[in-house]
Amino acid sequence: MSALLDVENLRVRFRSLGMLRALATGVDDPFIDAVCDVSFQVREGETLGLVGESGSGKSTIARTIMGLTPAHDGSSIRFGGDELVGLPQRSFTAHRRHMTMMFQDPVGSLSPRLTVRSLVTEPFKIHGITGRDLDKEAKRLLEMVGLTEDFARRFPHQLSGGQARRVGVARALALDPKLIIADEPTAGLDVSVQGEVLNLLARLQDELGIAILIITHNLNVVRHITDRMAIMYLGRFVEQGPTEDIFHNPRHPYTEALLSANPEPDPDARKNRVEIKGEVPSLMNRPQGCEFHNRCNYAQDLCRRKAPGVSDAGDGHVYTCHFPLDGG
Repeated sequence: MSALLDVENLRVRFRSLGMLRALATGVDDPFIDAVCDVSFQVREGETLGLVGESGSGKSTIARTIMGLTPAHDGSSIRFGGDELVGLPQRSFTAHRRHMTMMFQDPVGSLSPRLTVRSLVTEPFKIHGITGRDLDKEAKRLLEMVGLTEDFARRFPHQLSGGQARRVGVARALALDPKLIIADEPTAGLDVSVQGEVLNLLARLQDELGIAILIITHNLNVVRHITDRMAIMYLGRFVEQGPTEDIFHNPRHPYTEALLSANPEPDPDARKNRVEIKGEVPSLMNRPQGCEFHNRCNYAQDLCRRKAPGVSDAGDGHVYTCHFPLDGG
């Protein structure tokens, strides 16, 4: 499969101090790196999961891909072979027809003043697409996500969380996108409804051939639907590869700890959990060397002195660790 989305050396910086305060305090670089040198691909028809604790930079990556947050110089985001970094908004709008984003809150992300019909057909108006029968389009889109046309007359407050998420999926599909970016697509939903939403996304992917980039901290979601996954820590990827390979053979201690903390019905598995020490460091005071060393159970002196490079475990499974797990 060819790469639909190709991200290379992505860096996103946010100002941490105002200009005057930075001058007054003698701070030469009043910025923090929210995303550091991240590279990955999303191939046509596949699902990639971005995983990590809150604040790791997952949603920042999504917003940057969509052009809502600027990328730093030297970053590259290519979609369908076209470079997006540095594009003026007018040129970027044409690409937004082919990639769309589902936001985290299923109900809150829908305007309370619009009916479901207006919500799912609004992309046609935003992109100036005319000549469509919007009633037929609304019916078509609702049927795709398993809702009857009666829902077209409802308002968001009249929907359950699962129904609201289905409306969000229908809206995302309006312009036949090639890529859907789903930010916590199952957040706030009951477990049974989560499964329904994930199965819906999987079915639509099979039928339409769309690529999906899922941002989540829910490892059960990742294992259920993704082909590949990438683990983020402090704005960097620490491990990336095929989902089942990482679940069975994690190489980075942070990945091991995340997988260990995932809820398991097996009491023996719960007894053998690997605990992560301490708190996540501040982005304004990143640790020297390996940035995970102060929370790692296996850290050695080298980890405190030198940042690890990227190592390859084969089959696209890469990681950054001086002393990786044995993979067995």
